[in-house]
Amino acid sequence: MAEASKYLRLLQKHSPNSLETHLLSFEVNMRKEKFLLAFQAVKQLLKLDAENPDSHRSLVKFFLKTGSTSSPTTEAEKLRCSVLEAFPSISQLQNKSLVEANKEFLGRHEDSLVHRAAYAEMLCLLDPSRKTEAIKLIEDSTNKVVQQTNGALGVAREWKLKDCIAVHKLLETVFLDSEAASSKRSSVMPDSVYNLSLKSNENGDTPNHPMGQTELNDGQLEAFKSLTVST
Repeated sequence: MAEASKYLRLLQKHSPNSLETHLLSFEVNMRKEKFLLAFQAVKQLLKLDAENPDSHRSLVKFFLKTGSTSSPTTEAEKLRCSVLEAFPSISQLQNKSLVEANKEFLGRHEDSLVHRAAYAEMLCLLDPSRKTEAIKLIEDSTNKVVQQTNGALGVAREWKLKDCIAVHKLLETVFLDSEAASSKRSSVMPDSVYNLSLKSNENGDTPNHPMGQTELNDGQLEAFKSLTVST
């Protein structure tokens, strides 16, 4: 945590308007139970990009945590609660429960894979008994065909490979469902992508498809960031 805090201070000094800076601030301060600083990070995330999946995750996680803490006993805890109560209501949560706010978030982004994954993750966090429903929502996502806008001719699948890798990892490490993560029936891993043949190496062996790997090094990940999943 000490090293993470040092790195965070550098980011706050040199990249104060970066979403990643405030995401790290949120994670670090939540772990250190510095809730006021974590709340400031949440406000900055919402200001920079309220519809970003990670901004939504941070919002739900923060209010779930602070709403479930025990009654304040020390002066510091009482001060924290009084300050939190004094802040204007977050528009995304105004007159809504976390469950309702999460559902509305899905309604605004129902066609987006990464937003559906964020909704599903928060649904499971808010109500673990709905884990199966959450996983099915991800598996039932549809990868639409869209006209390419980056100068390339023709059409391509909407999802980027890096997003598919991230959702695959989410299923495996957060939902702890290796079967769902590796299932070819899941539209997160369409047959056209799952069966993609990569160029064999010198020994004639075919390397694993990156979606089937649990980890990628930085060089490998950078090589795929600009790709889109296509048939």
